[in-house]
This record gives sequence, structure tokens and C-alpha cells, in this order.
Amino acid sequence: MTDIPVSDGFIEPVAMEADPTELFAGDTGTLDAAARAVLVDLLRRRYLSADASPQRWAALLEHQSAIESRLHDLFVTLVVDRDRGIAYKRQVRSGEVEIPILLRDEAYTRVETVLLVHLRTLHQREQGAGEVAARVDAEELEQHVMSFLDPAETNVAARQREVRAAIARLATEGFLDEESPGRFRITPLVEVVLPVDRLAELAQWLRSGGRPAVVADADGVADADDAEADDGDTDDGDTDDGDDQAEEDD
Repeated sequence: MTDIPVSDGFIEPVAMEADPTELFAGDTGTLDAAARAVLVDLLRRRYLSADASPQRWAALLEHQSAIESRLHDLFVTLVVDRDRGIAYKRQVRSGEVEIPILLRDEAYTRVETVLLVHLRTLHQREQGAGEVAARVDAEELEQHVMSFLDPAETNVAARQREVRAAIARLATEGFLDEESPGRFRITPLVEVVLPVDRLAELAQWLRSGGRPAVVADADGVADADDAEADDGDTDDGDTDDGDDQAEEDD
């Protein structure tokens, strides 16, 4: 057993180089550097991928319990899908306890929702055919969305810009991985946030002429019921960020 140095009845401070858990002066954290890096990634980004970040993924699995505990302190839960190699966070919500909201509620425009449903459908189809991953061209995505337009639509150029912006957002959020200019791989994230039952719900919602703004939970899951309750403008395609916001930088 190591003796703790004592001077005049007080415990003497341990030099930083003698304390391997202290990463900077005054550090009182208990996680090691690798675990802290994973925690930061989870808070900053929508998800963590085993394929894209194998070292971070290994650190997550090694320190999962401790990382979950830190997130729980913030009223956030951690979902780890080991089969798909995806980990992401969810805002805790309760009708019984008042919980401060850290993660902002977001919303997808109708164009973004059309794209998400199409991506999920393509991913499901390719998986059924035994393919490891589904790939799609930007041109195909644009044509698919344009097929939902009113035949009387005259401002086609504006809609094309909207589609390109929607593709860019979904790529930024991790649903699409651009392998070459205009060519994307659909990531497993789309399967995680759009399970089969939600896919069917949204597909039906779109077929029935669903309204443009589809609210998404903090974990990115679109909710058609919330969209139908939205009393906002139905044509501007704006994103409704809700009342509670927190930054999630990429």
C-alpha cells in the first residue's frame, strides 16, 4: 500500500506527472484521455461510427459504463448498436420530473423527409439483396424529390436548390457519405433512426400529401404526428428548431 505524504496534518498535493489521471493543471476528472475524447465526440456529433472511428469505438466499448454515467448526469442517454456499429445519444424526457433540455429539437423539411424515406427504402432493398451498402447518385435523389412536386410548379430552379441543400444537410448529419463527387454511400444511421415501423408511417404520410415540416426528436428521428400538429407555414420549408436549443457542432 502506498503511503500518502502528509505535512502538518494536511495531504500534500500530488505532482501532475505523478498522477496519470490528471490531464491538465487542476484536473479533477476521472476518465482517461481516450474516454473523454469519446464523450466529447458523442456530445458534438449526431453519432459515432465503428467504421469511421475504430479507435473511438474501441474506447467507447471499453469505457461504456463510465461514459453513460457522465451522459446521465446531463439527462442524456446513450444508445449503442453493436450490430450496426453505431452509437448515438438521446435526450431524456419525463412527464413526472422536470428535466432541463440539453439537446435541441430539430425538424426536417418535406424535401428532407422525402429524401430520408427514399434513402431508408434503398438501404432496406440493398440489404435484402445481400449488398453490404447501398449507393446513390445526387442526380437520382434530385429526380426522386422532383417527382413529388406539383405538376404546376414553375420555379423548378428554386426546388433544385432546395434539394441540393437537403442532400448537403443529410450528408453533414451522417446519413450520406460522399465517396466521389455526386456519389454517396447510404450509412447505417438511416436504418437506426428510421426503423421499419417509422418508415411505413412516414411513407404513408408523404403519399397522403404530408405537410412540409416533420419534427425530429433530439436523436434525429422524424415524427409525422408532431408534424401534423405544427401550425406553422406549410410552404416555406423552414426548419423548426423548437423552443429548447443547444449547439451540436460538427
